[in-house]
Amino acid sequence: MAIPGTQYTEAAGGAADREVRTLRLFVIALFFMFGGITSLNDVVIPKLKALFTLNYAQAMLVQFAFFIAYFLISIPAAGVVARIGYMRTAALGLLTMTAGCLLFIPASSSGVFGAFLIAIFVLGSGITIVQVVANPLISMLGRPQTVHSRLTFAQAFNSLGTTIFPYVGSILILGSLSRVDPQRLAGAALTLFRSEQTQVIVRTYIGLATALVLIATLVWLARNKLPESKSEAPTLRHYLSLLRVPRFSYGALCIFFYVGGEVAIGSLIVNYLMQSSVWGAGSEDAGKHIIYYWGGAMVGRFVGSYMLRIFSPGKVLAVHAAVAIVLILISANTVGFISGWSYLAIGLFNSIMFPTIFSLACEGLGPRAAEASGIICVAIVGGAVVPWITGRAADLMGLKAALIVPALCYAVICGFGIFARRPAAQSGH
Repeated sequence: MAIPGTQYTEAAGGAADREVRTLRLFVIALFFMFGGITSLNDVVIPKLKALFTLNYAQAMLVQFAFFIAYFLISIPAAGVVARIGYMRTAALGLLTMTAGCLLFIPASSSGVFGAFLIAIFVLGSGITIVQVVANPLISMLGRPQTVHSRLTFAQAFNSLGTTIFPYVGSILILGSLSRVDPQRLAGAALTLFRSEQTQVIVRTYIGLATALVLIATLVWLARNKLPESKSEAPTLRHYLSLLRVPRFSYGALCIFFYVGGEVAIGSLIVNYLMQSSVWGAGSEDAGKHIIYYWGGAMVGRFVGSYMLRIFSPGKVLAVHAAVAIVLILISANTVGFISGWSYLAIGLFNSIMFPTIFSLACEGLGPRAAEASGIICVAIVGGAVVPWITGRAADLMGLKAALIVPALCYAVICGFGIFARRPAAQSGH
């Protein structure tokens, strides 16, 4: 498909520069919002796990419902971008996110776990649409030589959202965890109890829905600021032809493993820190420490956007993945202070992985970069699969032993960094 807004990449001076800066701020705001809302799953999971007395594999169905949307919606969303453009598609995504937030109201009234999964799936669908827009757009708004650092800088604001939202969510959602044991209730009493206890989740998401409607309105009013060329949506065969490019297909696989590993670790923070062999923390206190995991990613991305201008992005990626593996091994084989903080420190080294894998995978694809973004967003389904496998492993072997699953994910990423350490040749096919 034609890439809308390509003319902005070499804009020089005057009104064009102002438009570029405005659009960058718009995209950064999108990264902030969808990052923050995604990370709220880390708070919702322990809440629902307690209320519905779920095991780890069942609790990870929250992430499965959210991230399966990337598998089902990414390619159709890229087709929508081709037909109606980036700004209108972004507005559509924001309204879909709003609908997902509002579905928490009937989910709470029903007191049924499956109803929450439906709401989370719709919310994830909206975020998928927004992400399909955001990644290629920020890549286009600047010089090709700085795409790695620019995307990493934008992702830093994604991490700002993932740092702020879970901390506030821990206070609002986990702080209200009742001491009543749901296993002692049955029938109407249990349904009423769950409905009352999930009202804190509902109020949180209603607030988010209000903010999303306002942002969608602003995006719609600015829909004509970006000159865009429309085209027919590429066929599935056209998309899949990209997988014949080794560098791209390996990179897409790494996105699958990266998102899966990052989400698995983030989803288990609360329960991991509550273990007596780690900190034995309470649920709200453990939830407040999520800020260090995602905050580390934020700091790492701001620093990483500078490092990627100096060192080979592939080598930087390989080193970060190797350190993440070391931290997992330390956490799994120690106790107390060291075990907890080495686990949280993984976030710092996750920092540059997604944007660096994304830009390395798409390097050299020329006008097909937007199509590549659709496939890469499909690969984010790793956030559905890997956490469930990790949860299942935790049920069978314990949380510490289950960390072998994300460790293997990082090993694959380390290999890609070494593989892609040299720049790719430009190709338009």
